[in-house]
Amino acid sequence: MNEWITVDSKICAGKPTIRGTRIMVKNILGMIAGGYALDQVLNAYPELTREMVEAALQYAVTVIDEEKVLVHA
Repeated sequence: MNEWITVDSKICAGKPTIRGTRIMVKNILGMIAGGYALDQVLNAYPELTREMVEAALQYAVTVIDEEKVLVHA
């Protein structure tokens, strides 16, 4: 976890969110995956800062790095 990402069972059903908001990390990741540039994400969520969006991306990297990848035959 980092200073901007929080998990609280009372907020968004325990999904990772940006601290102090109800903006889920998966929403930010979905926008980036869908082709949004960082500035477009910031325009869509004016309460976010560049640092917060980068924290969401770093969180995703950390989670993926900790996951065990299973190969389906």
